Amino acid sequence: MGRIRAGAVLVTAAMTAVAGLTGCSSAPASSTTAVIGAAAPVALMDQPAHLTITGLAPDDTVTVTAQARDAHSLPWQAHADFRADAHGTVDLDSAAPLPGSSYQGADGMGLFWSMNTPSVPADQAEFAPPQNAGHSFAVTVAVTAHGRALASRTLTRESRLPGVTSTALTLASDKVVGELFLPPKGTPRHPAVLAFGGSEGGNGQIPVAALLASHGYPALALAYFGAPGLPAHLNDIPLEYFATAARLLAAQPAADPAHVVVMSVSRGTEAALLLADDYPQLIHGVVVDAPGAQVDPGFPDGGNAWTVGGRPVPQTAIPLNHIDGPLLAVAGADDQVWDSPDAVQLISYELSDAGDRYPHQALVYPDAGHWAGSLPYLPLGTETVEDGSTEDLGGTRAGVAASREASWPKVLALLAGLENRPRPGASAGS
Repeated sequence: MGRIRAGAVLVTAAMTAVAGLTGCSSAPASSTTAVIGAAAPVALMDQPAHLTITGLAPDDTVTVTAQARDAHSLPWQAHADFRADAHGTVDLDSAAPLPGSSYQGADGMGLFWSMNTPSVPADQAEFAPPQNAGHSFAVTVAVTAHGRALASRTLTRESRLPGVTSTALTLASDKVVGELFLPPKGTPRHPAVLAFGGSEGGNGQIPVAALLASHGYPALALAYFGAPGLPAHLNDIPLEYFATAARLLAAQPAADPAHVVVMSVSRGTEAALLLADDYPQLIHGVVVDAPGAQVDPGFPDGGNAWTVGGRPVPQTAIPLNHIDGPLLAVAGADDQVWDSPDAVQLISYELSDAGDRYPHQALVYPDAGHWAGSLPYLPLGTETVEDGSTEDLGGTRAGVAASREASWPKVLALLAGLENRPRPGASAGS
C-alpha cells in the first residue's frame, strides 16, 4: 500500500507540474503598464494619428478606447480589443481588432471614425468639429487590461491652425454670403478654393474651408440659399453670384488669381461644373463629390435651379468643353441618392472627348455612398434625417471612412499641383 501511495503522489506531482507549464503557455502575464505613442499629439484633424501601444505583457489582450465631444457637447466613444504581439506592442496602423470592437480590420484611424454617441443612432452619426476659441477638439485615448487602467493620453485635433483668420461676408458689404478663411500672414500665394454645399442649403462647408486655409490655401465657404438674405430654396440661383464670390476670393493678397478652384458636393456640383465651363478664365480646377452630370429641376418644388444672364439654365447635360483646369470627381459605388458613379465616369469621358489638356480623375469607391468625399476621420453615418423622414445615403460607415481617407489627399494633391505654375491667358477679372 505504501508503495502505491508513493507512486500516486509522484504521478500527481508530475501532472500538476505539466498542468502548470500548460497554464503558463495559454495564459500570458497580465499587463501592468502601457505607453501610448502618437506621431503628433497636436495635429490637423485630417492627419492620421499613427497610434502605438507599447510596454504591454507579450500576447496580452487589452482594450483601447477613444472619447471626444463635438460642437454640441455630445459625448462620442469607440473601443477596440487587441492582442499584443510577442514584444508587448499594438500598432493600430497594422493590428486588426478582435471581434466585438467598434470597427473591424486593420485601420489606424478606426477608433476615430467609428465613434458613436448615445444620442444618435450609429447610421445617423455626424460628428460636428467644434469651432471654439481654440478651433480644436480633444480625443482621449485610454488603455485598459483585465479591468485595470494602464494609460491615458489626450490628443488635440485642430480644425484650423493658429494664425488662420476668418471674415464673415454679407450681401450688404460683399454681395455674397459666406465665410472667408485666409492662411497665416506671411504665407506665400497659393491656389484658392471656392467651396459650397448641395441641396441642404446654408453654409456647411466652413470646416472644409478652415482646414484648407490651414494647409495654406485661401478658401471661401459660400452659402447660396437657405441663409439670411438669400433665397429660401434652390431656385433661380444666378451663376453670376458664384462668379462674384470667385472674383472676391481671387483678389485676396494670399490667393493666386490664376488658380481658383471650385469645390462642391451633390446638387451644388451642377453649379460648380457650369461655373467652370462658363468662366474658364476665372476658374482653373474643379473638385466634385457625388456629382450629377446634368442640370436637374429646382429643389424641393421643381422649377429652375440656376440662371445665367437672367435666363434659366436649360435642364440638359452639363457642357464641359470649356473647362480649363484639372478635375477630380469622387463617388460612392452604392450612392442611393442619385447615380453619381455613372456621372463621374460620364464627366471624365466628356472631358476626354473635348480634348481637355489637364488631368481629370474619376474615382468610384466600393462600399461608399452619397457622402464618399470630403474630410476624413470624422464619425459619419449612412443616413440623414430631414423633416422627420430618414433617407438612405448608401454605403457602410467603414466604406465611407475608407473613401474619404483615400480621396482627401487627392484633393490636396490637386491643389499642390497648381502651385507656382503659370497659366497663360488667365485673368481674375474675367
